[in-house]
Amino acid sequence: MRILITGGAGFIGSNFIHLALRQNADWQITNLDFLTYAGNPANLEDVSLLPNYSFVKGDIASAEDVKRVFRDSFDCVINFAAETHVDRSLYDPHLFVRTNVAGTQVLLEHALQSGIRLFIQVSTDEVYGSIESGKWAGEDFPLRPSSPYAASKAAADLLCRSYHITHNLPVIITRCCNNFGPYQFPEKLVPFFITRALDNQALPLYGDGLNVRDWLYVEDHCQALLEIIAQGQAGEIYNIGSRRELTNLEMTETILHLLDRPKSLIKFVKD
Repeated sequence: MRILITGGAGFIGSNFIHLALRQNADWQITNLDFLTYAGNPANLEDVSLLPNYSFVKGDIASAEDVKRVFRDSFDCVINFAAETHVDRSLYDPHLFVRTNVAGTQVLLEHALQSGIRLFIQVSTDEVYGSIESGKWAGEDFPLRPSSPYAASKAAADLLCRSYHITHNLPVIITRCCNNFGPYQFPEKLVPFFITRALDNQALPLYGDGLNVRDWLYVEDHCQALLEIIAQGQAGEIYNIGSRRELTNLEMTETILHLLDRPKSLIKFVKD
């Protein structure tokens, strides 16, 4: 199978490439990544010389870049490329719309023209917004994003759905909960708090820390994506979670316990 991965130098994308190549030695993977602040070539240094892996630097929102990579034929496109940090989206929403919405549309159009067999849009559970009752959002929950980041991902999901319905493009949308694990950019909660705790610095926790998150180890997410490639149905949406809910305070206290650091490092700050 020939697969185009976009955003493969980032956190989840690089983990997926490692897992996919370990389990599928006959796959050919091309990684298209613009190498923004969250894309790190070192994440893939150990696979960079494999004959079935290649890297192309390019921007998914650039029709020229995407056209260039689609000179090769692919069986499957998996779109990991996205601006993802909620706080950053509050200050520069245009960048999120450009990459997450316009970039997804450019990919969809070229995937349609090339006749690919499967397009997977890697999205987020944040498109559902906060869940007022119960623990989990089902795939049929209404989209109620509460940040420019989440809104841009919801818009991209709707574009993907429209290409499936209008053009019969074989699209699958996946929505995962909060990931953690190797290669995660250090501004995210788990690596940020780990590195600060190791230096005995204060851990700034928003509000009362009682917001609940479902935490998913990144390789489990990637394994689910491999199952979806093998067995998923075009036109479907698949939520990917762990059912391992913790408040942000519980996660912070767990990190401090594992690192043998005092709870006094926790500093509650305004959200």
